[in-house]
Amino acid sequence: MMRTVEALIERDGTIRLLEAIEVGASRRALVTILDEEPAPNVHEAALLSEAALSDWNRPEEEAAWAYLQREQ
Repeated sequence: MMRTVEALIERDGTIRLLEAIEVGASRRALVTILDEEPAPNVHEAALLSEAALSDWNRPEEEAAWAYLQREQ
């Protein structure tokens, strides 16, 4: 099976994968170097916490905290 994973290449040539992968044994890989700067990961923490906080996205929770959103 072939798949593509995003990685960063550091100035010293070190390749750092942006996600954990399991290949089971040594595998060959092709590296494509893009002519662009990496996008900043300013929202990475928000994306990583999305599953943990998804329980809060319910009508009951909205009702419980509605008093904090009253118009001034």
